Amino acid sequence: MKAKLLIKLAALATLSLTAIVPFNSVKAQSAFEEQDIDQKEVIAVARPYGNNQYDLLVIEQIPGKQQCWQENGSGPAMIDPLLLNFDFTGICRRATDSNGYSIRIDGTDYGLNYILRLVERGGELYLVGTPRSPKDSEVVVARTRGLNRGFMKLVLEPGWKFSRRAFQGKALGHYYLSGNAAEIAAAGQKLPDTTTTPSASSNFKDIANDIYRAEIDQAVALGFVAGFKEDNTFRPDTPVTREQFVSMAIEAMKTIVTVNLDAAPQKAVTQFTDVEDTRWSAKKIKWAQANGIVAGKANDEFRPTDPITRAELMAILKQMTLYIQAQQKRTPELTVTKTAANFTDISGHWAAPLVTQMSGFCGVASPLNEQGTAFAPNDPAQRNYAAAALVRTINCVKPTSK
Repeated sequence: MKAKLLIKLAALATLSLTAIVPFNSVKAQSAFEEQDIDQKEVIAVARPYGNNQYDLLVIEQIPGKQQCWQENGSGPAMIDPLLLNFDFTGICRRATDSNGYSIRIDGTDYGLNYILRLVERGGELYLVGTPRSPKDSEVVVARTRGLNRGFMKLVLEPGWKFSRRAFQGKALGHYYLSGNAAEIAAAGQKLPDTTTTPSASSNFKDIANDIYRAEIDQAVALGFVAGFKEDNTFRPDTPVTREQFVSMAIEAMKTIVTVNLDAAPQKAVTQFTDVEDTRWSAKKIKWAQANGIVAGKANDEFRPTDPITRAELMAILKQMTLYIQAQQKRTPELTVTKTAANFTDISGHWAAPLVTQMSGFCGVASPLNEQGTAFAPNDPAQRNYAAAALVRTINCVKPTSK
């Protein structure tokens, strides 16, 4: 029985110079919509890993298809994740990380305000929304109603249900733990202040309908990208230059590990001929080069003002991930968290294996404008996607809080 559990755990693990804008709490309407889900076809599971630790797994059954899970017993109900025994493409949907689920209450997204996590209390596991602000209260979303070894069902508390995120009517691969404030309050739970829109990191006037809005907001909140103060815009469609992205990537890394730009380089490198020491980005580029995060072009050039391509973006994000993992004394490899995308325009491209790999790493590589099957590896990366890809990478590589 123990060996069988270990095999399933292993299988699931493999699935699994911008202008500066001061941080402000502002009212903002969510660009996302919400679609109903048949509650009998979706389940929240406490997935065990490591040394008695658990994280959240959401599984959805596509009606009329092969069974995705089996439930046995109670207090707690144990789950057999059957989808690990077959190719579940087109049969089961699942979300295994923070990119795949978030809290929504009375039609308002609270994904930037609350972190979903599992904690053990009083002989059971609780799925709780932990507030980023100390002014708000923790909210309990679900419980296992007991404790056992293995995959356990999380039973939603009164006032909570599953729903799906949508954008302009199109369903997305993201689940909401959706709450009804009146029902939750009636059950005796404390709630965040739902009389006001949750704080957001930006009110840029040009991203209201941008598909990457939530990730842009998170990137701004984390402090590694900003907008343009003179007209309160983000300019999401503007291409990112190579030096700008190096700067963004290093600032993103600082949210997880220490980056000392003045430290002696780990290895000797040939300085780029087109990056003078007086250039604003020189110190960051030199550090990234010395730590294996960036490479140059022909003739020892870096071409700092060239737009960075979407393929080059993936190369930096992969090396950035490996560096963070090495600093944390973790295995320097990318964990597959989802089925890799089958992009139709990367065959024969130098970055084809890389792009495929990064698509399976929390969906960091995704279709152009999140539509269709083209990745567009040679297209310039725009500010909105650069911010989103960095957010996905950071969320995927950072240790899970317990």
